[in-house]
Amino acid sequence: MPVRYTSDLAEHHAVRQAAGLFDISHMAEFTVTGAAAARVLDFMLAGRISTMKIGKAKYSLLLDDNGGVIDDVIVYRRGDEDFLVISNAGNRALVAAEFGRLLGDGFVIADVSDDYALIAVQGPEARAIVEETPGIADVTPVLADLGYYAWSGGTYAGEPLFIARTGYTGEDGFELLVPNALAPALWDALLAAGAPHGLVPAGLAARDTLRLEAGMPLHGHELSTDILPAQAGLGRVVAMDKDAFAGKDALAAASTDLPVLVGLTAEGRRAGRAGYAVLDASGAPVGEITSGVLSPTLGHPIAMAFVPPALAEPGTDLFIDVRGTRIPATVTALPFYRRNS
Repeated sequence: MPVRYTSDLAEHHAVRQAAGLFDISHMAEFTVTGAAAARVLDFMLAGRISTMKIGKAKYSLLLDDNGGVIDDVIVYRRGDEDFLVISNAGNRALVAAEFGRLLGDGFVIADVSDDYALIAVQGPEARAIVEETPGIADVTPVLADLGYYAWSGGTYAGEPLFIARTGYTGEDGFELLVPNALAPALWDALLAAGAPHGLVPAGLAARDTLRLEAGMPLHGHELSTDILPAQAGLGRVVAMDKDAFAGKDALAAASTDLPVLVGLTAEGRRAGRAGYAVLDASGAPVGEITSGVLSPTLGHPIAMAFVPPALAEPGTDLFIDVRGTRIPATVTALPFYRRNS
């Protein structure tokens, strides 16, 4: 995925004001099918997958035996015992290995990542652009009736098309999964249909600033095997009332006094970056920035960091060590940015 096509800022603002087109074909896709598919995913993932309705999507976590986050994933229920799981590209091998630990009858897990391309259209004009793209047809339900975290079937150039109302920018948008051979034509068709709406291709830099404004965690920054879900504010994702799942016992025994993820806002133009220290009023280190940027939308520095629970209350005054300078920062509830409905 390109870091940028033209300008980080231009691509970021296009997504907030019109739409951006992202090539996210690097993401990993797994199918889980068979009579035991739902049961298998209930054990593999922290959420309760078996209660999902066909046509819906769910954000979930794959945990290790210590309760740490191997990866965050989105699960789509395509049928009674037919699921699509999309994971992060860098964790494809780890996710495949975890799935490979399962042995039993009644399910088939397949890594289909190399067979499909994934294209995301994100922004307030996203729906109009997808609806107006030539070649996209047979969409059921129609996009106007498709709720957030749901998917629709359709065709592109007569071949199967999977359209999900999901994304990683904080805006409305769609992710389109097609066979590899169709991806270049679909990309060009979306760009052409989107040109009158202000659509631009957008890269990794804009994707990162967009997701940070929306308070969305990034694996390797806010999520890792050293971080428990509750620390990252994702305790709600975990169904502790399930009989068993990977990491359950460790989560049940975990301390409640571990560092937790918070948002930080500051004034001026100097932003804290990943790895910068967070200081208390005395100047003592109390945490570390995981992601930070000068917010293009808000116009001031924002960051996420892990700090002790006693310092996590919104309004708490802290400092960020920006290359030897103490920058005042305030704990702020996430997300930093929320789109108008």
